[in-house]
Amino acid sequence: MTLEQLRIFIAVAEKEHLTQAASELHLTPSAVSSTIRTLEDRYSATLFNRIGRRIELTDDGRIFLDEARATLARARAAELTLSELGGLKRGSLSIFASQTIASYWMPPLLARFKAAFPAINVALHIGNTHSVAEATREGIADLGFVEGTIHEPSLNIKRVGEDQLVLVVGKDHPWIPHPPAGFADLVQDGQWILREEGSGTRAVYEDALRAQGFAPEQLKIALELPSNEAVCSAVQSGVYATVISELAAAPHLLSGRLIRIAMALPQRQFLLVSHKERYRTKAAQALIDLLPAC
Repeated sequence: MTLEQLRIFIAVAEKEHLTQAASELHLTPSAVSSTIRTLEDRYSATLFNRIGRRIELTDDGRIFLDEARATLARARAAELTLSELGGLKRGSLSIFASQTIASYWMPPLLARFKAAFPAINVALHIGNTHSVAEATREGIADLGFVEGTIHEPSLNIKRVGEDQLVLVVGKDHPWIPHPPAGFADLVQDGQWILREEGSGTRAVYEDALRAQGFAPEQLKIALELPSNEAVCSAVQSGVYATVISELAAAPHLLSGRLIRIAMALPQRQFLLVSHKERYRTKAAQALIDLLPAC
């Protein structure tokens, strides 16, 4: 079995379509089909069900997919180790970060890193806390940066910064002349637009509610949106409120499109996550060395 066969199998499994996988791999559909057939015949395993013109993974295929991904991740780590023996003269760095960090906190850091190591190819991927943790655990990310709590025994977690949550509303909101007295008013009177479940912002706010004796399910949520900018834009246009990063809200507060309501909300930590057992590349360590001391 070769790494190329694994690469082809993973592409077909993810696309569940031979032609689309072939296009992504820059191969012919017949070459891709032949590779899958060779794997199945050699090991007497059925990896895909053929249903009309569609294909889908079998149970055996799903089990093998986990192993194939792990093998390619280990091969990638070995290749990076060899390429870096010359001392960061070439290489790559894959970073996954949640939205607030990726949009507001990380760009100056990456600019300093690129100035110091121009030959290192940096790829920044944006997700939420859950997806960043998963990418780091699976070896897709060299480093992850999140705002929410992570319970994952395979990952190292280190505080690298902090952020303040703020309560903001549109300029015509009734809370501007009559602000809420406490969390009970937030639950009873508020109509909310929030980030999606799995985001660090949402998780920290829900933890704050629980600490005050309220269940997050008590909130009247009108919309759940997948980005900070979408949340801010929606809140501007109605009688809704949100709790969001001060970093994300800052330009909207400065312009007057959003109004901050005084409310004691928690700070949250910015966390660096890395795998406990996977090789830490020199590029990853160089970025960590640029992080502020906390």
